[in-house]
Amino acid sequence: MLVVIVGATGTGKSGLSLDIAERLVADGGAAEIINADAMQLYTGMDIGTAKLPVDERRGIRHHLLDVLDPSEEASVARYQVEARAAVSDVVERGATPILVGGSGLYVSSVVFDFQFPGTDATIRARLEAELVERGPGLLYRDLLERDPAAAASIGPSNGRRLVRALEVIEMTGEPFGSGLPTEESTWMPSVFLGMQTPRAELVERLDRRVEQMWADGLLDEVEQIGADRMGVTASRAIGYAQALAQSSGELTEEEAIKQTAALTRRYARRQVGWFRRYPGVTWLDATDPQHVPLAMARLAG
Repeated sequence: MLVVIVGATGTGKSGLSLDIAERLVADGGAAEIINADAMQLYTGMDIGTAKLPVDERRGIRHHLLDVLDPSEEASVARYQVEARAAVSDVVERGATPILVGGSGLYVSSVVFDFQFPGTDATIRARLEAELVERGPGLLYRDLLERDPAAAASIGPSNGRRLVRALEVIEMTGEPFGSGLPTEESTWMPSVFLGMQTPRAELVERLDRRVEQMWADGLLDEVEQIGADRMGVTASRAIGYAQALAQSSGELTEEEAIKQTAALTRRYARRQVGWFRRYPGVTWLDATDPQHVPLAMARLAG
């Protein structure tokens, strides 16, 4: 059985995963945690991703943390293969795998029937050239005509995903969304737990977290990695993009923090919308002191 813990950023998913793992170990079992946060795949990107330090992992083995250099491009197709291999390995060793993270596409790629079309180098090169020449707005209009649902999901500014969607449509002749998971069948038996926090409290918590990121040295972390070493994915991560802009003088610290907080709140809303589509999720209130016993009861039941 795969335990899947989802929810918006800042709702305590990591803490719940550790609590569950410890309870399973105390009951004579074993458990290991598989990361499903796309930005926590990157080595050296710790403060801005709220990555748990090794000494705070309570001795529980973690997988798929610090597996990419910031210069590399994150790929959900590659992640799917590696995450499913990690899950299978945990199961084969008689332990319970716990998949935890807020990157909806990454979680879905593991738990649902998700097929990835290949790539076509010629089509991709042409579309990337169009992105440079025409900008993402015009590619968005193209996608809006061919697949309105995909366009609404991706939005008008994510050039990389717009290119990918148009590439898949040209290759397959099908809407881009047809390759997304239906959320009707899972890859293996799974129990879904969702963490949630009242909206007003979550907003306050997220704002404090962003301020703490800067206090903990996010700017130093970014400068230590180096702008020239951060690839497209890493450099666009919320918080890191703003810290880079501050480092280059494009933003003041106050502006960088304010922008990061606004984007984080928006991202949390998208996460909630994504995970609310999942069937059979047991939603737990992070402010309820009984949320861990309730989670364990769900696993037992």
